[in-house]
Amino acid sequence: QVQLVESGGGLVQAGGSLRLSCAASGRTFSRYDMGWFRQAPGKEREFVATISWSGGSTYYADSVKGRFTISRDNAKNTVYLQMNSLKPEGTAVYYCAGDSGRVEIARTNPRKYDYWGQGTQVTVSS
Repeated sequence: QVQLVESGGGLVQAGGSLRLSCAASGRTFSRYDMGWFRQAPGKEREFVATISWSGGSTYYADSVKGRFTISRDNAKNTVYLQMNSLKPEGTAVYYCAGDSGRVEIARTNPRKYDYWGQGTQVTVSS
């Protein structure tokens, strides 16, 4: 069993930066691929970024590529999302998710992920 808790959200002006953290409990965290998703009011949950269990492979949505960086520190059981050059359309609840590898579908599909945090609100003002 894995529990995920996000933190670091808040209110930021367009062009600013935030760093989100996702703290995990559970002894198998280091072998899980991890992802970040976001969901704006009335919209579907949207893929943001994913990172392999080793940290050696990352993948980003086109909408955030070049501005966001996903990373992890397995010794601290934590995954991060550094968000730079934030835009108003980035306003959403951001969720951390863990993938045990049981479901063989696209890594951008939220149904691939077994564990989810409660979410943290990010609001970007124009």
